[in-house]
Amino acid sequence: IAQTTDTRRRSAIDRRTTRSAGYALSQRIRKRIEEVWGWMKTVGGFRKTRFKGRERTEMAAYLVGAAYNLVRMARLAAA
Repeated sequence: IAQTTDTRRRSAIDRRTTRSAGYALSQRIRKRIEEVWGWMKTVGGFRKTRFKGRERTEMAAYLVGAAYNLVRMARLAAA
């Protein structure tokens, strides 16, 4: 759960949780995962599926995930 920083209402998470090291780590990992899903939906064309059935959609997700990994490895190798 992300902490709400909106000034009109209180956050659902109190300070005891948000100041812990585990919460900060969790937020960094969450950002990394959200970036993958964002890439898959925009660049990978996975916003709407083109396939019928769970098996084919799952295979398409694996393919787009593999493409993202290749892009990520190329970016890391260039650095």
